[in-house]
Amino acid sequence: MQVIDIKNALINQMKINLKGNLYHKTQIDFAYNTNHLEGSTITPDETASIFDTGTILANSEKVVVLKDATETKNHFTLFKYMLETLEEDLTEDMIKKYHFILKDGTLTDSEKEWFNVGEYKKIKNFVGSITTTLPKDVIHDMQELLNWYNSISLKKIEDIIEFHVRFERIHPFQDGNGRVGRMIMFRECLVNNIMPFYIEDRNKEFYIRGLREYQLHNEKGYLIDTCLNSQDNYEKLAKYFLED
Repeated sequence: MQVIDIKNALINQMKINLKGNLYHKTQIDFAYNTNHLEGSTITPDETASIFDTGTILANSEKVVVLKDATETKNHFTLFKYMLETLEEDLTEDMIKKYHFILKDGTLTDSEKEWFNVGEYKKIKNFVGSITTTLPKDVIHDMQELLNWYNSISLKKIEDIIEFHVRFERIHPFQDGNGRVGRMIMFRECLVNNIMPFYIEDRNKEFYIRGLREYQLHNEKGYLIDTCLNSQDNYEKLAKYFLED
């Protein structure tokens, strides 16, 4: 399975807007899994309904969290934007645009001035036991990260994972860092002819442990193995849709 075939299929299927193909399945599965990692209450069926019809079939036993539904819809838009801009360089402005698309219209977030949708954080944040970059240092650290990454002429999967680890350590936005970071990984795999992937919700604990061990102890194996497993799973999905 050639990555260029996956890239072309995703772009072409996006343009013709047909259902039941790799683009359709990737949109739904990626959005469900990456949002569920962050605690979204939207189910796989509801995710599919939002993508297919723009609606959720409500029932009397569940209260739909509007923020979760909006972020699901926004993730579809973000994935589409990611595919449309693959030929552009990865820059601070692009990363900020990712955040704006993801969080725009989420009410409880976007209506708060301090939340700073589409811009770097104004208030300190943290992730578990990880101390993140102070707001006043985010611009410097993001520029340093991108300078390092863009200096690598032939990028490997390990470089993309390293970028993700450093990005999550900076945690440049008030919220939404994980989803933006995982979208960047998918994008950079496509750009560099590497099998793309998204982290499945069932591997959440492995992913969190992998990030923690990488950031605190420079133990890279846990996270790399989790990403490689997700890579294998996406390759199987792509083969199902694209191979005879």
